[in-house]
This record gives sequence, structure tokens and C-alpha cells, in this order.
Amino acid sequence: MLKKIFAATIAVLAIALVAGTASAHMKKVRIGTEGAYPPFNYIDSGGKLQGFDVDIANALCAAAKLDCEFVVQDWDGMIPGLLAKKFDAIIASMSITEERMKKVDFTGKYYNTPDKFIQRKGAGFKIVTDSGVESVPDVTKVTLDKASLKGKSVAIQRATIHENFLRDNLGDVIEIKSYATQDEANADLAAGRVDLVLADSVALDDGFLKTDAGKDFEFVGPGFTDPKWFGDGAGIAVRKGEDELRGTLNKAIKQILADGTYKKINDKYFDFDVYGG
Repeated sequence: MLKKIFAATIAVLAIALVAGTASAHMKKVRIGTEGAYPPFNYIDSGGKLQGFDVDIANALCAAAKLDCEFVVQDWDGMIPGLLAKKFDAIIASMSITEERMKKVDFTGKYYNTPDKFIQRKGAGFKIVTDSGVESVPDVTKVTLDKASLKGKSVAIQRATIHENFLRDNLGDVIEIKSYATQDEANADLAAGRVDLVLADSVALDDGFLKTDAGKDFEFVGPGFTDPKWFGDGAGIAVRKGEDELRGTLNKAIKQILADGTYKKINDKYFDFDVYGG
């Protein structure tokens, strides 16, 4: 009898040891995100990280069997933080651009949405020339109406693709005001300190236009998607040489797209396909 009890005890300990070893060997990955870009990533009233980026990150970590934790980082310190090994990957609505790929590697996209301007309702700003066809909701290349925008002030979040687009295309005619967060840029528009804001259309819609502060504002002009400035969608950034992690995350993106997990997260936040064509 004692031999049987002893054997059973050894078996239980062996199972526990194997399970513990497996858990201990799960790859730990620290995810950098901003926590100030609703609905993609933000901190709720209880101090908890929420948003599309956060839910996607958790789904990817579950699919890839990664042990993940989040690290909150200001946007303009995001890539420096990754390179300094404060975290291992960035899941923070970071667009895949040639400029950024000089410093970091990216997975494929996990969503893709256009940029747009917003103005106070009835302000009457003309963003593109007649040849630009403002009625088209999502275009890659248009001719900006510099004459009508001359001397106007436009708010953007600094160190973003939005800032690069403005500096390259309107820097000689407008005043560009940059802010640490998108919320700060939106607040100055609401206060009348700037004429326009340029940012991701979904972030502006959910994070501002659908709020009380944004009720007197509206989109103006077409959506902008030219890959030269706006890249190929939002991807996950990793340090150069981290090919195993990048490959694992790419595989996980494909998995959650295929098994319906992505659609469940998409439908929680949006009434359209945010992944894009």
C-alpha cells in the first residue's frame, strides 16, 4: 500500500514539474504601447489598459503561447524605448514606413485606416483642389489646396506620420503645432487655438468626434493613404535581428484572422473592417 501511495505521489510531482517547466519556458515578451490613443489604446477610469491594440496584443500572445506584459510609453519615446530594450515589441498603432524600417523591423499589418482632417462645423476649409475630388472617401494622391490653407494652423501629434505629411506637403504655407498626445491636439482645436487637426480617421472619430467635446466638429476633405507618408498599415515593431519573434507574431496574426478572433475584436470596436483591403 505504501509503495502505491509513494508511486502515485511521484507521478503527481512529475506532472507538476513538467507543467511548471513548460510554464517557466514560455517566452516572456514585453509589449510597449502608449495608453493615450483611443479607441486603439487608452487607460480607463480604473487605471487599466484598454483598446483595440491591447485586445489584439492579448489575442496574439494567447495564439503564440507567449507570456506577455504591457509597458506604457510616451509616443515620442516609443522606438527609443524599444531599442533600449525597455520592451520587446511595439503594439501601438505604429504605421509601417520606410523611415521607421531603417531603425526597426515590422510584422505585416494588423489594421489599415486613412488619415483625415477635422474642422469646426461650417468652417468651410478647402483641403484639396477641384482636381482632387473631395467626394472620394479614400484616395492615395490628391492636390492640396495651398492657397485656401495659407496661414492656417494645424495640430498633430508629434513624431508621427501625420507630422511628416504636413511638413512635406504644406510646411511652407501652414503653421504646424505639435503635441505630445492626440488628446492635447484635439483639446486645442476644441478651444479654438488651432484651425484644423490631422490624424487617423478612426482615432479622430471615436476619440473626439463622438465625444461631447467633438460634437461641433466634422471631417473635411478626403482620406489620405499614400504609402509614401502613411505606410502600409499599422504593424508590430521589433528590434532588428529579432526574426524569431517577428515570425512568431506574423504567424499569430494569420491565426487570429483565420479563426475568427480578429473579427470578434474588430466588431467590439468598429462597425466596419478595420483590417482594410
